[in-house]
Amino acid sequence: MNQPTGLVAILRGVRPDEILAIGGALIDAGFTAIEIPLNSPDPFDSIERLAAAAPQQCVIGAGTVLSVDDVARAESAGARITVSPNANTEVIAAAVQRGLRPYPGVATPTEAFSAVDAGARSLKLFPSDAVGISGMKAWRAVLPADVEMLPVGGVDEHNLADWIAAGAGGAGLGTNLYRPGDNAADVGRRARTLQDIWSHAQAERNPR
Repeated sequence: MNQPTGLVAILRGVRPDEILAIGGALIDAGFTAIEIPLNSPDPFDSIERLAAAAPQQCVIGAGTVLSVDDVARAESAGARITVSPNANTEVIAAAVQRGLRPYPGVATPTEAFSAVDAGARSLKLFPSDAVGISGMKAWRAVLPADVEMLPVGGVDEHNLADWIAAGAGGAGLGTNLYRPGDNAADVGRRARTLQDIWSHAQAERNPR
């Protein structure tokens, strides 16, 4: 299996004039994946600004990607990943064709296998509290070994370690990490707490 994605910061509602400060705080805290949902103000502007400023090891992505056109515009802005709430096979295939990494949203095994058949190797369990940890474990038993799963929706500092211990390749973190109007210092503090949980959980799952 490829290197796990790790934690993905979901900055829904972030503005272009604050993206560098917020994104910088996340990068300083150790985040290596940042998603800017397309229903944010001027999202492609924010993606372009952050993609140009972020170090190579930090991937910037577009979220709430619903169409092939969204994929094309995201790539042009500098996105390297696309995240969707659904499993649109045309969107998945378009991302793969352009060399982007798609994270389609799946809530059933049927959706998961359709997404994998379309080329996805990372699945967004959404909403993750509906699938549950036991559900994710059951899916892991039948999905290809190189497919990773990332819970999104309801993941926070209280249950993140449990998801990681169960085999999640990371998690998407939204309102418990960033809400519109939050300042960079507060986001950075929350990010460090979550990153510490991720690091410790990873160490326990993969002891040397």
